[in-house]
Amino acid sequence: MTSPDVIIAGGGLIGVSIALELGWSGAQVLVLDRGEPGREASSAAAGMLAASDPETPLSLRPLAVESVRMFPEYVRRIESLSGIGTDFRRQGSIEIMEHGPRPASYRELGADELRKIEPGLQTEGLPTFFVDEDSVDPALLMQSALSAASRSGIEVRGQTEVREIYVKGDRMEIATASGRLDAKTVVDCRGAWSGEPVRPRKGQALYLRPKRSGTLEHVLRAPDVYLVPRSETPRYAEKIFVGATVEDIGFDKTVEPTTIARLHAAAARWVPELAAAEVTASWAGLRPGSPDNLPLLGKTAMRGVFTATGHFRNGILLAPVTARIMADLIAAKPAPLDISAFSPLRFSGAKAYPFEIKPTSR
Repeated sequence: MTSPDVIIAGGGLIGVSIALELGWSGAQVLVLDRGEPGREASSAAAGMLAASDPETPLSLRPLAVESVRMFPEYVRRIESLSGIGTDFRRQGSIEIMEHGPRPASYRELGADELRKIEPGLQTEGLPTFFVDEDSVDPALLMQSALSAASRSGIEVRGQTEVREIYVKGDRMEIATASGRLDAKTVVDCRGAWSGEPVRPRKGQALYLRPKRSGTLEHVLRAPDVYLVPRSETPRYAEKIFVGATVEDIGFDKTVEPTTIARLHAAAARWVPELAAAEVTASWAGLRPGSPDNLPLLGKTAMRGVFTATGHFRNGILLAPVTARIMADLIAAKPAPLDISAFSPLRFSGAKAYPFEIKPTSR
C-alpha cells in the first residue's frame, strides 16, 4: 500500500467497521493493532443488540436505535464479502424483571405463552417480558469483518502498536514499534487501551454446552445473569454464552473459578437443565469504559486525529452507526445524528488531547 489516507489504531470491531465504511467510500485505509486484531473485547462480548435495554443511557438510545436499524444490512454486506456467517439471530429476547419500570417496547408474557416458547425456563413468578431484539455472535462477526476488510483491499496489521504521532505538514507521522508511517488522518479505536479517561472494565464469562438441542432459543436477561444461545453450525456446536461481571480492577484478565461457578449457578437458576451443562470455555475481556459510560466520538484537540472509543458494553451494538458517523466526520460531512454528548473534549477541555497518543511537533 502507498501512504494511506487514514490510519486506524485498533483492530477491534469498531476500528475494522470504520475501515470498511471508509474503504467502501474510496479511501485508502490501514488498520494497526497492538496485538492480534479482534481478539480483545470484540470477541469476548455477548452480542445482544439491545437498544431498548433500561440500562442504556438515555442520551445513547438514539444511536442504539439507529444502529439496530442498520444491523441487518451491515451483517448482510459483511457476510456477502467474507462468505463467513455471523449467527445473526432475530428470535427476540426474554427479560425477567425484579423491579423498575418496563420500556414501552416490552410485552409481558403470560404463563402459557412462556411455556410454549421457552418450556425450560423457570421465572420464579417474576414479571417476564418479550422484547423484539436481535443478537449476533461477536467472534464470528469479527472473523467475518476481518475477512471482508481483506477482500476490500484494507490491510489490518497486528503486533503494531501506535506509540506517538508527529505533525508533518498537512499529514500525520505515526511512530510504531516497527517503523514510521504517515497518513492524513488518524483514528484512535484502541478501546480499553485508549488511555485516560477511558478505563478497562473487566467482564468474566463462559460457554455452556447443553445436554440437548434447543435448551434455550431466546436471549435471556435475568436479574443476575444473561444467556445468549449460539446456533449449531458445521464448524461449531450449539452453545450458550453466560455472562458477565463488570469489574473495575484495571488490566486484569484473570479468570476466577469461583466467579465462573457463580455464573453457571445463576444460569441454572433460571434454566435448570443447564446445571448439568458442560463448561466448554471461560474467559475475561476488558470493556472500554468512560466516567459517564458514554462513548467518545469525533474530533480531538489535535488536528487530524479523531477518536471512537469508550463504548463500554455497547461496542458490538454500536459498530454500524459508529462507522457511519466517523466516516462522515472524516470526510468533513456533518454527523448523521447528534453526537454532542459524546465529544472527546468533554473530559479534557479544548486545549489537551486526552489519550496516550501525544501530539509532538517537529
